[in-house]
Amino acid sequence: MKFNSECVFCKIVQKQLPSSTIYEDDSVLAFLDIKPVCEGHTLVISKEHYEGILDIPGELLGKVHQVAKLVADVATQALCADGINISQHNGRAANQEVFHLHVHVIPRHLGQKIKSPGELEIVDHKQLNVIADKMKTHI
Repeated sequence: MKFNSECVFCKIVQKQLPSSTIYEDDSVLAFLDIKPVCEGHTLVISKEHYEGILDIPGELLGKVHQVAKLVADVATQALCADGINISQHNGRAANQEVFHLHVHVIPRHLGQKIKSPGELEIVDHKQLNVIADKMKTHI
């Protein structure tokens, strides 16, 4: 499995940094974003390092998206979400900030406003773990 020693997501995969994990298998990891735009904002990544959609093998990309669907189902149940935003950014021009393929799964509620990038704050892992535990009960 290839890793990038400078990549924050690779460090999470290798348990060098903490995460509030929702789902994990041999090739995919889903964890809560530490700067969520709203409660339950989850990142789904391939465990192996690929920068974006253009270099990840199609079969692995398919697994990442299968897990994104699972997380969407879980968020809908656990957080009573009315909808789900799913996005994936590729390259600086597309506002990709971490250059490790990841899919954002963002639970939404009617009338809810999304925080702008300047409004995002780091959330304590203890708070995130409470949300993660709530979501994991629906897997």
